Amino acid sequence: MSLLDRYKLDGKVAIVTGASSGLGVAFAEGLADAGADIGICARRAERLEGTKAKVEAKGRRCVAVQADVAKPEDCQRVVEETVAELGRVDVLINNAGIGTAVPASREEPDDFRRVIDINLNGSYWMAQACGRAMKDGGSIVNIGSVLGSTTAGLPQAAYASSKAAIIGLTRDLAQQWTGRKGIRVNALAPGFFPSEMTEQYPEGYLDAMMIRVPSGRGGEADELVCAAIFLASDASSYVTGALLPVDGGMLTT
Repeated sequence: MSLLDRYKLDGKVAIVTGASSGLGVAFAEGLADAGADIGICARRAERLEGTKAKVEAKGRRCVAVQADVAKPEDCQRVVEETVAELGRVDVLINNAGIGTAVPASREEPDDFRRVIDINLNGSYWMAQACGRAMKDGGSIVNIGSVLGSTTAGLPQAAYASSKAAIIGLTRDLAQQWTGRKGIRVNALAPGFFPSEMTEQYPEGYLDAMMIRVPSGRGGEADELVCAAIFLASDASSYVTGALLPVDGGMLTT
Protein backbone atom coordinates (compact mmCIF):
# COMPACT_ATOMS: atom_id res chain seq x y z
CA MET A 1 0.00 0.00 0.00
CA SER A 2 1.38 3.41 -0.98
CA LEU A 3 1.17 6.40 1.31
CA LEU A 4 -1.55 7.93 -0.86
CA ASP A 5 -3.56 4.69 -0.67
CA ARG A 6 -3.83 5.17 3.08
CA TYR A 7 -6.14 8.13 2.51
CA LYS A 8 -8.63 6.00 0.56
CA LEU A 9 -11.85 4.75 2.13
CA ASP A 10 -12.60 2.00 -0.39
CA GLY A 11 -14.75 -0.71 1.16
CA LYS A 12 -15.59 1.46 4.18
CA VAL A 13 -19.00 2.65 5.35
CA ALA A 14 -19.29 6.10 6.92
CA ILE A 15 -22.21 7.71 8.74
CA VAL A 16 -22.58 11.50 8.54
CA THR A 17 -25.05 13.21 10.85
CA GLY A 18 -26.65 16.53 10.05
CA ALA A 19 -26.29 15.73 6.36
CA SER A 20 -29.26 17.71 5.05
CA SER A 21 -27.35 20.94 4.39
CA GLY A 22 -24.07 22.82 4.51
CA LEU A 23 -21.00 21.05 5.82
CA GLY A 24 -22.90 17.81 6.36
CA VAL A 25 -23.52 17.56 2.62
CA ALA A 26 -19.85 18.36 1.95
CA PHE A 27 -18.70 15.62 4.35
CA ALA A 28 -20.99 13.05 2.72
CA GLU A 29 -19.80 13.95 -0.78
CA GLY A 30 -16.14 14.07 0.25
CA LEU A 31 -16.13 10.68 1.96
CA ALA A 32 -17.89 9.21 -1.06
CA ASP A 33 -15.17 10.72 -3.26
CA ALA A 34 -12.63 8.92 -1.06
CA GLY A 35 -14.41 5.62 -1.72
CA ALA A 36 -16.84 5.12 1.17
CA ASP A 37 -20.48 4.15 1.04
CA ILE A 38 -22.48 6.58 3.14
CA GLY A 39 -25.26 6.54 5.73
CA ILE A 40 -26.78 9.97 6.27
CA CYS A 41 -29.26 11.31 8.78
CA ALA A 42 -30.93 14.57 9.75
CA ARG A 43 -34.21 15.81 11.18
CA ARG A 44 -35.32 17.25 7.81
CA ALA A 45 -35.93 14.05 5.87
CA GLU A 46 -36.97 15.75 2.65
CA ARG A 47 -33.59 17.47 2.33
CA LEU A 48 -31.67 14.22 2.71
CA GLU A 49 -32.75 13.11 -0.75
CA GLY A 50 -30.58 15.76 -2.39
CA THR A 51 -27.55 14.60 -0.42
CA LYS A 52 -28.29 10.98 -1.26
CA ALA A 53 -28.43 11.82 -4.96
CA LYS A 54 -25.05 13.56 -4.78
CA VAL A 55 -23.44 10.54 -3.10
CA GLU A 56 -24.95 8.11 -5.58
CA ALA A 57 -23.80 10.29 -8.48
CA LYS A 58 -20.26 9.46 -7.34
CA GLY A 59 -20.97 5.76 -7.74
CA ARG A 60 -21.36 5.05 -4.04
CA ARG A 61 -24.27 3.50 -2.14
CA CYS A 62 -26.21 5.68 0.28
CA VAL A 63 -28.92 5.14 2.89
CA ALA A 64 -30.86 8.13 4.23
CA VAL A 65 -32.53 7.97 7.65
CA GLN A 66 -34.69 10.65 9.27
CA ALA A 67 -33.47 11.07 12.84
CA ASP A 68 -33.03 13.49 15.72
CA VAL A 69 -29.64 12.75 17.29
CA ALA A 70 -30.88 14.13 20.61
CA LYS A 71 -32.87 10.88 20.89
CA PRO A 72 -30.74 7.81 21.69
CA GLU A 73 -33.28 5.51 20.06
CA ASP A 74 -33.01 7.46 16.80
CA CYS A 75 -29.23 7.15 16.86
CA GLN A 76 -29.47 3.39 17.34
CA ARG A 77 -31.93 3.18 14.44
CA VAL A 78 -29.57 5.11 12.14
CA VAL A 79 -26.81 2.61 12.83
CA GLU A 80 -29.08 -0.42 12.52
CA GLU A 81 -30.50 0.73 9.16
CA THR A 82 -27.03 1.56 7.86
CA VAL A 83 -25.70 -1.88 8.81
CA ALA A 84 -28.79 -3.58 7.36
CA GLU A 85 -28.38 -1.86 3.97
CA LEU A 86 -24.63 -1.29 3.72
CA GLY A 87 -23.27 -4.13 5.82
CA ARG A 88 -21.10 -2.39 8.40
CA VAL A 89 -20.02 0.90 10.00
CA ASP A 90 -16.38 2.01 9.96
CA VAL A 91 -16.53 5.81 10.26
CA LEU A 92 -18.73 8.30 12.08
CA ILE A 93 -18.69 12.03 11.33
CA ASN A 94 -20.54 13.61 14.26
CA ASN A 95 -21.55 16.76 12.41
CA ALA A 96 -25.11 17.50 13.56
CA GLY A 97 -25.28 20.71 15.53
CA ILE A 98 -27.13 23.95 16.17
CA GLY A 99 -25.99 27.31 17.47
CA THR A 100 -27.56 30.29 19.18
CA ALA A 101 -26.35 33.80 19.98
CA VAL A 102 -28.35 34.93 23.00
CA PRO A 103 -27.19 37.07 25.95
CA ALA A 104 -26.70 34.83 28.97
CA SER A 105 -29.10 36.84 31.11
CA ARG A 106 -31.92 36.25 28.62
CA GLU A 107 -31.32 32.69 27.39
CA GLU A 108 -34.21 30.37 28.17
CA PRO A 109 -33.37 27.09 29.93
CA ASP A 110 -35.05 25.01 27.21
CA ASP A 111 -33.03 26.79 24.51
CA PHE A 112 -29.77 26.07 26.33
CA ARG A 113 -30.77 22.45 26.88
CA ARG A 114 -31.65 21.99 23.20
CA VAL A 115 -28.16 23.06 22.09
CA ILE A 116 -26.54 20.69 24.59
CA ASP A 117 -28.94 17.90 23.64
CA ILE A 118 -28.02 18.04 19.96
CA ASN A 119 -24.38 19.15 19.96
CA LEU A 120 -23.05 17.20 22.95
CA ASN A 121 -25.55 14.52 23.90
CA GLY A 122 -26.29 13.73 20.26
CA SER A 123 -22.60 13.23 19.57
CA TYR A 124 -22.39 10.85 22.53
CA TRP A 125 -25.48 8.82 21.58
CA MET A 126 -24.23 8.45 18.01
CA ALA A 127 -20.75 7.47 19.21
CA GLN A 128 -22.30 4.89 21.56
CA ALA A 129 -24.39 3.34 18.81
CA CYS A 130 -21.51 3.27 16.33
CA GLY A 131 -19.07 2.03 18.96
CA ARG A 132 -21.26 -1.03 19.49
CA ALA A 133 -21.42 -1.69 15.74
CA MET A 134 -17.73 -1.18 14.83
CA LYS A 135 -16.68 -4.82 15.10
CA ASP A 136 -13.36 -4.37 13.28
CA GLY A 137 -12.34 -1.03 14.79
CA GLY A 138 -13.10 2.31 13.21
CA SER A 139 -12.79 6.05 13.38
CA ILE A 140 -15.07 8.59 15.04
CA VAL A 141 -14.62 12.24 14.09
CA ASN A 142 -16.43 14.70 16.33
CA ILE A 143 -17.04 18.15 14.88
CA GLY A 144 -16.14 20.69 17.52
CA SER A 145 -15.32 24.35 17.00
CA VAL A 146 -12.66 26.91 17.77
CA LEU A 147 -15.34 28.30 20.10
CA GLY A 148 -14.68 25.31 22.34
CA SER A 149 -11.28 26.89 23.06
CA THR A 150 -11.80 30.63 22.61
CA THR A 151 -14.51 33.27 22.22
CA ALA A 152 -15.47 35.39 19.24
CA GLY A 153 -17.38 38.39 20.47
CA LEU A 154 -20.93 37.01 20.30
CA PRO A 155 -22.95 35.72 23.30
CA GLN A 156 -22.79 31.99 22.61
CA ALA A 157 -22.67 30.32 26.02
CA ALA A 158 -24.68 27.25 25.02
CA TYR A 159 -22.78 26.64 21.79
CA ALA A 160 -19.36 27.29 23.31
CA SER A 161 -20.13 25.04 26.27
CA SER A 162 -21.22 22.21 23.99
CA LYS A 163 -18.10 22.48 21.84
CA ALA A 164 -15.76 22.68 24.84
CA ALA A 165 -17.40 19.51 26.14
CA ILE A 166 -16.78 17.79 22.80
CA ILE A 167 -13.05 18.04 23.53
CA GLY A 168 -13.45 16.16 26.80
CA LEU A 169 -15.78 13.62 25.24
CA THR A 170 -13.30 12.96 22.44
CA ARG A 171 -10.40 12.38 24.81
CA ASP A 172 -12.33 10.09 27.11
CA LEU A 173 -13.78 7.92 24.35
CA ALA A 174 -10.30 7.66 22.83
CA GLN A 175 -8.80 6.37 26.05
CA GLN A 176 -11.68 3.92 26.53
CA TRP A 177 -11.91 2.52 23.01
CA THR A 178 -8.67 2.85 21.05
CA GLY A 179 -6.75 0.10 22.80
CA ARG A 180 -9.70 -2.14 23.66
CA LYS A 181 -11.87 -1.83 20.54
CA GLY A 182 -9.54 -0.39 17.91
CA ILE A 183 -11.74 2.69 17.55
CA ARG A 184 -9.88 5.96 17.18
CA VAL A 185 -11.73 9.07 18.34
CA ASN A 186 -10.65 12.55 17.29
CA ALA A 187 -12.20 15.98 16.84
CA LEU A 188 -11.99 18.78 14.32
CA ALA A 189 -12.15 22.39 15.49
CA PRO A 190 -13.37 24.40 12.49
CA GLY A 191 -12.95 28.14 12.38
CA PHE A 192 -15.23 30.23 10.20
CA PHE A 193 -16.80 28.13 7.44
CA PRO A 194 -20.00 28.87 5.50
CA SER A 195 -22.93 27.25 7.30
CA GLU A 196 -26.52 27.90 8.33
CA MET A 197 -25.17 29.32 11.59
CA THR A 198 -22.78 31.80 9.95
CA GLU A 199 -25.62 32.98 7.70
CA GLN A 200 -27.32 34.28 10.85
CA TYR A 201 -24.36 36.39 12.01
CA PRO A 202 -24.78 40.18 12.07
CA GLU A 203 -23.77 42.02 8.90
CA GLY A 204 -20.05 42.75 8.88
CA TYR A 205 -19.29 40.36 11.76
CA LEU A 206 -17.30 37.83 9.75
CA ASP A 207 -15.25 40.53 8.02
CA ALA A 208 -14.41 42.03 11.42
CA MET A 209 -13.32 38.62 12.75
CA MET A 210 -10.74 38.14 10.00
CA ILE A 211 -8.29 40.28 12.00
CA ARG A 212 -7.99 37.24 14.30
CA VAL A 213 -7.30 34.81 11.43
CA PRO A 214 -3.67 34.81 10.23
CA SER A 215 -4.79 33.33 6.90
CA GLY A 216 -6.96 36.41 6.44
CA ARG A 217 -10.04 34.59 5.18
CA GLY A 218 -12.73 32.12 6.09
CA GLY A 219 -12.38 28.46 5.25
CA GLU A 220 -13.75 26.59 2.26
CA ALA A 221 -15.76 23.44 2.85
CA ASP A 222 -13.31 21.21 0.98
CA GLU A 223 -10.52 22.28 3.35
CA LEU A 224 -12.47 20.90 6.30
CA VAL A 225 -13.53 17.79 4.42
CA CYS A 226 -9.89 16.94 3.62
CA ALA A 227 -9.07 17.06 7.32
CA ALA A 228 -12.01 14.77 8.06
CA ILE A 229 -10.84 12.28 5.44
CA PHE A 230 -7.39 12.26 7.06
CA LEU A 231 -8.87 11.45 10.47
CA ALA A 232 -11.31 8.91 9.03
CA SER A 233 -8.68 7.05 7.04
CA ASP A 234 -5.68 4.85 7.80
CA ALA A 235 -3.48 7.89 7.10
CA SER A 236 -4.10 8.87 10.74
CA SER A 237 -3.76 5.37 12.20
CA TYR A 238 -1.57 6.64 15.08
CA VAL A 239 -3.76 9.65 15.89
CA THR A 240 -6.40 9.39 18.61
CA GLY A 241 -7.78 11.70 21.29
CA ALA A 242 -6.59 14.69 19.27
CA LEU A 243 -8.18 18.05 18.52
CA LEU A 244 -7.24 19.27 15.04
CA PRO A 245 -7.95 22.98 14.46
CA VAL A 246 -8.87 23.85 10.87
CA ASP A 247 -9.12 27.57 11.44
CA GLY A 248 -6.60 29.47 9.37
CA GLY A 249 -4.54 29.93 12.52
CA MET A 250 -7.24 31.58 14.65
CA LEU A 251 -6.32 29.66 17.81
CA THR A 252 -2.74 30.96 17.58
CA THR A 253 -3.86 34.57 18.11
